[in-house]
Amino acid sequence: MRNLVLAAALLVLVAPARAAVTPEIDPRASLGVVQQWIYNYRARPDYAHVPAAVRVLFHSQTFKEPENAGIYLGFIAGAIGSNPAKAEQLVNSFFPVPPEDEWVIIRAIAYSGLADWRNLLRKVEAKMPARRVMIDAYLSSTLPTLTEIPLEEKKPGMMDKLKGVFTKPFSKEEKKLDTAVTYANNQDLLDTLWGYYFATGSHLPILKIMQMLPWSKSRDTVDKLTVGSMARYTLASYAVRDANLREFLRSELPSQPDAIKAPLTEVIQAADTVQLGAVRRDALAAVEELKTKGSDSRRNLDFWGQVGVGALALGCVSAAALGQVEIGIPCVIGGSASQGLLSFWEKQQ
Repeated sequence: MRNLVLAAALLVLVAPARAAVTPEIDPRASLGVVQQWIYNYRARPDYAHVPAAVRVLFHSQTFKEPENAGIYLGFIAGAIGSNPAKAEQLVNSFFPVPPEDEWVIIRAIAYSGLADWRNLLRKVEAKMPARRVMIDAYLSSTLPTLTEIPLEEKKPGMMDKLKGVFTKPFSKEEKKLDTAVTYANNQDLLDTLWGYYFATGSHLPILKIMQMLPWSKSRDTVDKLTVGSMARYTLASYAVRDANLREFLRSELPSQPDAIKAPLTEVIQAADTVQLGAVRRDALAAVEELKTKGSDSRRNLDFWGQVGVGALALGCVSAAALGQVEIGIPCVIGGSASQGLLSFWEKQQ
């Protein structure tokens, strides 16, 4: 019954994708309706209303803060990739797109997983001439697709460090902006994986999230601890209400390496017994320990002083973004980016 109500609510927002002219969006449209619809989508896919949902997302300025919009970006990417035969029709139905939001379409196509995503991007690039630099970056592989993004940057080995010492012994290293994209330093990518899962039900993003679980035990970097803790917490949170997800996690447990098996066991136990508080308290304790002692490799107080609260910013993690209605995790869309992991969980006590 709930799905019928959600479908009816979306139906009045915008005409189907085949319409020649995109109609005005009903000003009564609720972002909350779309959030709930997205969460339930994988159980009962409603492809015909994806354009309506996307129009509401644009109308609600959901992408104003890109770091808080990962779950919606992932959902659009998954919707595009879920039906290759209709992908071009679906993308065209999103236009016209506000100029400031055109990046969403570009990145969603690149993240879609379509075998022919480059040709699709070329077909729509004329609609977004101001975004040619970004389009060219994806077409030339300067920017990676979702499956190409590494978990973390490769650390230079001893020989690499020695080479730098001998080739430039007296040069002062210039500090450059780190634009490398990894799952370890981009927390919104965790949201993007969840959004893709909601659109497709594919277990590929779940497997990627599982690879982040060892970071929940990390005491070396704040970024990895944050992402790993949220990977563990969101897996447990969604598995509580998703029996199929619980069974998939259980089926993967025997084949996983020990580094993943230990935190994955905790996820499954927390989901089976609905003990999310224990997962949250453990993560909070880990952050407090890191705050007090610093990293394992650099046990000094200067480390924490360099990190600051900003490095712990969560963005609007997917469990919080959709959990307001479905899971009960307090989070205001677009409002949690500055809170940080510590304050986020302290408020749950």
